[in-house]
Order: sequence, then structure tokens, then C-alpha cells
Amino acid sequence: LFFLFFWFLLQLFRYGLNKNNKLNFNPRNREAIEDNKKQYWKRNLSYLCVLLFIWFIVSYGAGILFAGFLNRFQLGGFPLGFWFAQQGSIYVFVVLIFAYVFLMNRLDRSFDVDEQ
Repeated sequence: LFFLFFWFLLQLFRYGLNKNNKLNFNPRNREAIEDNKKQYWKRNLSYLCVLLFIWFIVSYGAGILFAGFLNRFQLGGFPLGFWFAQQGSIYVFVVLIFAYVFLMNRLDRSFDVDEQ
């Protein structure tokens, strides 16, 4: 499950790193502006969906659905399913917050809407 989580994050970061999203921004062309807004929002929603899916799998899946299987393993003297239900999902959530900040900052720079 850890490997699946990190694989999803790696794919998410790799997908963004291989794309060159610099767009020609012409304020006189209203259709281009609207298209840029739609592309920006679409990419933002794709980031949100992937990150929320990872959080769902870790918190609900590992803490509830797969708890019986995961309880066969120990982490710090506690069953792994119990650990995910009590602490693991919170740690993953904090990591996902930082991942979202990183992804959104890069997305803002690629669409030239960053704060700098």
C-alpha cells in the first residue's frame, strides 16, 4: 500500500514535470483567455481528484476495508491496520497537503498566474 501511494505521487509529479504548459497569453483574444482558464481549472481538478483518491485509499481503504489483512503486520508494536486508522491517514494527509501546494505552485507558474 505504501508503494502504491508513492507510485501515485511519483506519477503525478512526473506527469507535471514532463509537460511544458507555457501558453501564449494574448489579452486581446477573449477565447484564448477562456481556454486558458478551462485548461487551468481542468488540471487543478485532476490534481484534486488524484490526491483525494490517494487519501481515500489510505484512510478508508487501509483503515477499514483492508484492516484485517494489514493487521497481520506490525508497525511499532501495533497492528498495521490500526496504525493506518489512527495515525497513518493523518500523516498521509499532511504529505498530500504539501504535494498539493507544490503542484499548484508549479501549475500557477506554467500558466503565468503565480504570485511573483
